[in-house]
Amino acid sequence: MPAIAMPMVAIVAVALDFTLGEPRRFHPLVGFGFLANKLEARFNPKAKQNSPTQRFTGLIALLLLILPFVILAYWLCHHLITCFVANTLLLYFAIGHKSLHEHARAVSAALNNNDEDLAKTAASYMVSRDSSAIEPIPATVESVLENGNDGVFGALFWFFIAGGTGALLFRLANTMDAMWGYKTPRFFYFGWAAARFDDALNYIPARLTALTYALLGNTKLALRCWKSQAPTWDSPNAGPVMSSGAGALNVKLGGAARYFGEWHERPVLGAGNPPVLNDIERALALVRHGVYIWLGIFSIITLMIASIAHA
Repeated sequence: MPAIAMPMVAIVAVALDFTLGEPRRFHPLVGFGFLANKLEARFNPKAKQNSPTQRFTGLIALLLLILPFVILAYWLCHHLITCFVANTLLLYFAIGHKSLHEHARAVSAALNNNDEDLAKTAASYMVSRDSSAIEPIPATVESVLENGNDGVFGALFWFFIAGGTGALLFRLANTMDAMWGYKTPRFFYFGWAAARFDDALNYIPARLTALTYALLGNTKLALRCWKSQAPTWDSPNAGPVMSSGAGALNVKLGGAARYFGEWHERPVLGAGNPPVLNDIERALALVRHGVYIWLGIFSIITLMIASIAHA
């Protein structure tokens, strides 16, 4: 497929996602997750979970899971007959722009109806915290900011770099990190490769996402929070994204949160007051407007490269 056609493919894929959303039935990731669980059960028995050699085993399992799908995607994306459809559908499959809005707005709708319990349940679908201890608004704003990178901008970045194959690779790596990338006894060694691989793929997109948030909000505060607060966060990629996003919105995030029955005191991100209900929609606007900017910049860069090549 000509490179000049790729921005149009990206626009079509984003439009498909925002029109149709993620598949309600027969989602490909359900089958992929089933395979991942089967492979983990086979390669990571309880008797071996405390062994450092499981890092290598986890790497082999990761490659066995991802490589066949990536190779198939590469072939489809570079075949004359299937290239347009394959690139479009793979990006559509990889991004979760509409689903991010749907999940966040479910929390807002519950709070507008004064249903705190429903809001906590809806927020628990977005974050891996104990639902009974969730503060719905801060948790939702944090999730929108972080998943704006993980579920939207990361996939767009790798599509810009390597087409549908890159978008698929990013989505599968991100899924494996979500399934195996925990520092629990079960996954401490086995999930190491999945976590590090996702960190590597996310490094540049996360910082571009942080810059996007900063440019669309309170720029000076966002950049200051990014510089001073991101290094305090456990995740090397979530730190820049969430600190910049919180600064852009001029809200304070972080603090205590309960995961799997244990309370964790997290560093403060951003500045000002804790977020209020309207800040959920403001966070979604950062992501949505960022997508428009990214698509525009991708189109401009592609046209410039094509013009230079034909000069």
